[in-house]
Amino acid sequence: MKKGIIGIWILGILLTSCGHSSGSGNKAGTSDSYPTLTVSKQTATLERTYPVTLKGEQDIEIKPRVDGFIESIFIDEGSTVKAGQALFKINSPASVEALAIAEAVLASAKAKVNTARIDVDRYRPLAEKEIVSPLQLKAYENAYETAVAAQKQAEATLANAKAGIAWATVTSPIDGVVGTIPFRQGSLVNSGSVLTTVSSINNVYAYFSMNEKELMELLNNTDGNSENEKIKNLPELKLVLADNSIYRHEGKIETISGIVDTQTGSVNIRAFFPNKELLLKSGSMGKIIIPRKVDNVYIIPQKATFSQQDKTVVYKVRNDSVFQILISVISLPDGQNYAVTGGLQEGDQIVTDGIATLSQGKKITYESAH
Repeated sequence: MKKGIIGIWILGILLTSCGHSSGSGNKAGTSDSYPTLTVSKQTATLERTYPVTLKGEQDIEIKPRVDGFIESIFIDEGSTVKAGQALFKINSPASVEALAIAEAVLASAKAKVNTARIDVDRYRPLAEKEIVSPLQLKAYENAYETAVAAQKQAEATLANAKAGIAWATVTSPIDGVVGTIPFRQGSLVNSGSVLTTVSSINNVYAYFSMNEKELMELLNNTDGNSENEKIKNLPELKLVLADNSIYRHEGKIETISGIVDTQTGSVNIRAFFPNKELLLKSGSMGKIIIPRKVDNVYIIPQKATFSQQDKTVVYKVRNDSVFQILISVISLPDGQNYAVTGGLQEGDQIVTDGIATLSQGKKITYESAH
C-alpha cells in the first residue's frame, strides 16, 4: 500500500515538471521585438571636405638687386615688418666701383661740354663776319650737341650707380611676416638669391580643387543666374587646421578657375579667410568643409543599415514581417546618421536596431518610434 502511494507521488512530480517545461517552450516560440522608425521628409546639412594649401594674400620673394656679401641682417625669421623697413645690408664692392667710375665719366663729360661751348661761342662771331666758313661753325655746334648728349648719358649712369648703392640696403616692399632666412652674415649673394620671403597674412587664401561633377552639383544647388552670382551666394566655409581643430573664422569662395585640368578633371578654387590674429601661416595645410542643405530626405541611423555587394540595405516592416530594401544614402557630418535620397517613401517603417538577427521575411513584433 505504501509503495502505491509513493509511486503516485513521484508520478505527480514528473507531470508537474513536464508542465513547466512545456510552458517555457511556448515562450521561446514567440516573435522577437525590435525598435522601428517611421520615416518622414526632413532637411539635412551635408558636408564635403577637401584638402587645402594656405597662402598669404601676398608672398613676396626678397632678392638683392646687387651682388655682394651680406654685411648685416636686421630682422629674424617670423618678424613682423613694415613696408620700407630695412631687412639686409649688402656689401657690394662692384657697386662702389661703379659709382666712382660714373662720377669720373660725368666729370669728363661736363668738361667736354664746356670745351665745346667755348668753341661755338668763339667761332659764331667769326662765321657771322664770314671770316670762317659756316660749315666750320656747324661742325663745332654738332660737337657741342654731342658733348651735351654724352653728359646726359653720364648723368643717367651716375643715377643708376647711386641707385645701386641704395639697393645695397634691402627693404621690405610690403607689410608682412618674415619667412625662412637661408643666408647668414658673410654669405655671397646675387640677384638670383632669395634672401627670404615676406608674407602679407592679415588675410589668407585657401587653394583647393574639386572634380567637375562636384562643382556642377555645387553650383546647380546655389541661387544665381550667372556663375559670379552663384559664387556670391555660396555658403560660408569652415577650415580644419592641422590639429583637427576648427578655425574660429569662416571663409568664402572668391574665384573658380575657368579651365578644367584635362589630366585630373578637376577645377582649381580659391577661398578667402580673415586672419587678423595671424594664427594662419602661409604654406600651412588643412581641410576645407563646404556645407550643403538638402531638402526632402529621410534621416535614419547608420546602425539601421548593412552592406550587401556595395549596396546599402535596410529592413522595412510590412504587416508583421520584414523585407530587405535597397536605399541610396549620403553620410551626415555627425558620423551616426544617413540622409536617404532614394529607396524609401513617406511613412515607411524600418527596423533601427538588432538587424544582425533579421532575415528576409522574418516575422517580428516591433516598437514604433517617430
